[in-house]
Amino acid sequence: MKHLLLAASLLAGLAGAARADQVPGLRGIDHVAMTVPDLAQAIAFFDDVLGCSKPSYAVGPFKFDNDWMQVHLNVEPRAEITNLAMLRCFTGANVELFEYKVDGQVKTEPRNSDIGGHHIGFYVDDEAAAVAYLKSKGVKMLGDPTPFDAGPLAGETIDYFLTPWGAQMEILSYPKGLGYEAGAQGKLWTPKDPSK
Repeated sequence: MKHLLLAASLLAGLAGAARADQVPGLRGIDHVAMTVPDLAQAIAFFDDVLGCSKPSYAVGPFKFDNDWMQVHLNVEPRAEITNLAMLRCFTGANVELFEYKVDGQVKTEPRNSDIGGHHIGFYVDDEAAAVAYLKSKGVKMLGDPTPFDAGPLAGETIDYFLTPWGAQMEILSYPKGLGYEAGAQGKLWTPKDPSK
């Protein structure tokens, strides 16, 4: 009986049923956010270079005389969000861009190896065409495309690039799937087939 319950539990998990140890009602990632030094420059990069939408909305400024910013956003109490904008980038999570004004602000992007390091990865159908396009727009690529031919990443090609303000981003492609899929009990979501 114990084996049947375990099997039923695994099947329910694979079918997308709610788990007892998850946030109630959690459906997925709504957005990723980044603080940028110049909101107009960042919007232009996401729109004119990457092809994301113009902002669906922009709001600001947000500034409080009490400790709201510290309590709710974990920033200095007198920090001001001068503006923020929300963009849609095709299929997947939206991108929220913040511009802050605050004394003592660190103005350098963390490297991927730093605590808090991050990047946004964009799936493309044709890695070579995407690299050529980004280079034609003057985007700084970090090395050449790297294909993987073994292990869980087999079939994937990646290439990192920098935004004008130094944030790291990635383009990646795996048109025939990834190596891990052969033995996986559950597959990762992918923008190349968002319904699965």
